[in-house]
Amino acid sequence: MSKVDYGNVVDVTPQKNSLIVKPVISVGIIVIIAFLVISGLGSCFYVVEPEEQVIVMRFGRFIGLESAGLHFKLPFGIDYIARVKTERIFKEEFGFKTSNSSRGRTVYDNRSRLDESLVLTGDLNVSEIEWIVQYKIDDPAKYLFKIKDPVSAIRDVSEAATRKIIGNANVTDVLTTERASLADAIQQEMQNNLKKYDIGVHIVTYKFQDVNPPQSVKKAFNSVNEAEQQKESMIQNAIQQYNAQVPKARGEAKSVIQKAEGYATERVNIAQGDANRFLALLDEYKKYPEVTRTRMYLETVEKVYPRMKDIVIVDNDSSKNGITPLLPLENFGGNEK
Repeated sequence: MSKVDYGNVVDVTPQKNSLIVKPVISVGIIVIIAFLVISGLGSCFYVVEPEEQVIVMRFGRFIGLESAGLHFKLPFGIDYIARVKTERIFKEEFGFKTSNSSRGRTVYDNRSRLDESLVLTGDLNVSEIEWIVQYKIDDPAKYLFKIKDPVSAIRDVSEAATRKIIGNANVTDVLTTERASLADAIQQEMQNNLKKYDIGVHIVTYKFQDVNPPQSVKKAFNSVNEAEQQKESMIQNAIQQYNAQVPKARGEAKSVIQKAEGYATERVNIAQGDANRFLALLDEYKKYPEVTRTRMYLETVEKVYPRMKDIVIVDNDSSKNGITPLLPLENFGGNEK
């Protein structure tokens, strides 16, 4: 067997591997660049919904506010957007909590919330008050940047305003008739305080959900409440009867007065006409007394005779003979049967 000289053998394997690696590296770079371009283009455009506004920040600094529509931003985290629902009404609940159950029903829970619901009134009584606050975001930039936790601030302002206004009111007013006016006063107080904080929030509604006395005196307060409601009901019934009867009586009185005035006017006109006719007759009588006297006599006889059934004519000659002349006017004119 001959010996093989390994010192003259040339190894070309490394040269072949280098030729294969270069194309692979080029394709990988192209794929990475293409991926970055595609992902960058995909993140350059965003859509703003009609009920929201978008805050645009570049390197964490606020640069603008965009409304509904399609918009462009710089990719790769250079521009960052924050969506704020400016057309949606948000609600905060106090003294109770509602949530959706697994069956889709609303679950009401007021346990472990006495620290919110117990409020001291002005006459040193305690009431359990549950209320809701509805608000809208007017300025998204102020809402996000003016304060760290705007929702907690709204809740704190609501509790402070509620305890302030209720603390100056009587417990009877809180439990019975003055709820609406107290709610309006609390809403105004909240809006004034939030305006001072300038966090871009507008209070839409403040409404008492439920107001009850403490459990130990609840029965007595319910009796008072029922009495107040009966009082208001009786007052309303009296007002309704007043509105029904008084205008009717005024109308009848006005009608009677108008009839009396009409009758008075009629009688005055008749008397005035009779007086004018008498004066005219007097003038004629002064001019022609005999003719006027005879005409007046005949007119009187003409009015009287139709109302008479029989006429008895008495004179001196007929009484001597014992005969009473009778003129049967009732059968005069061929009416005898």
